[in-house]
Amino acid sequence: MLILGIDDAGRGPVIGPMVLAGCLIDENVEKKLKKLGVKDSKQLTQKRREFLSEQIKDVAETFEIVLAYPNEIDGKNHDGINLNSLEAMKMADVVNKINKGFNKIKVIVDCPSVNIEKWRDFFMTKIDNLSNLEIVCEHKADVKYVAVSAASILAKCVRETEMDKLREQYGSEIGSGYCSDPNTKKFLEKNLKNHKDDGIFRKTWSTWREACSVAEQQKLEAA
Repeated sequence: MLILGIDDAGRGPVIGPMVLAGCLIDENVEKKLKKLGVKDSKQLTQKRREFLSEQIKDVAETFEIVLAYPNEIDGKNHDGINLNSLEAMKMADVVNKINKGFNKIKVIVDCPSVNIEKWRDFFMTKIDNLSNLEIVCEHKADVKYVAVSAASILAKCVRETEMDKLREQYGSEIGSGYCSDPNTKKFLEKNLKNHKDDGIFRKTWSTWREACSVAEQQKLEAA
């Protein structure tokens, strides 16, 4: 049986895209990847992820990457579509791109929502053809299933490549893009006015709103 693992990288950052990856493998490849040490990307160094990413691409039946940039994330938020729902839509895109001409696929998704059943139902409404699919949605699927671990590695490597492009453009002080990163916070506070229309910031995030409030307060105090 073919297994399609799907996972994300970059759900939480205030800077840069969210990346969704799908990796389709068979049971023999699953064993190979296990031997190679494929596991949840968070348990690996970036160097190891990059090495494994190439190995995964070589042996996978196929793989697919879908991105959601800040402007799209913000736009969907304004339309009442939250990140969990957007992620379901993007993961369904991955399935729809891959699910062409295969007999039977077990789709295993690392579920981003607390309510697995409700999220799964919504996710399934976005898939074009369910007739040959078995859908499994679980928390911590990236730890439990090699196919999902492989997808998590692919997603993380693409997210890092996207951040490298931004670092080239804006300098290394942009940091990781995550809200908890002091460098990212500093960059945001310093550049929110200069780069607010560049499409790099997620403006519906509380980190962005807080930085705007601080800047406004400083402006009032300086007046």
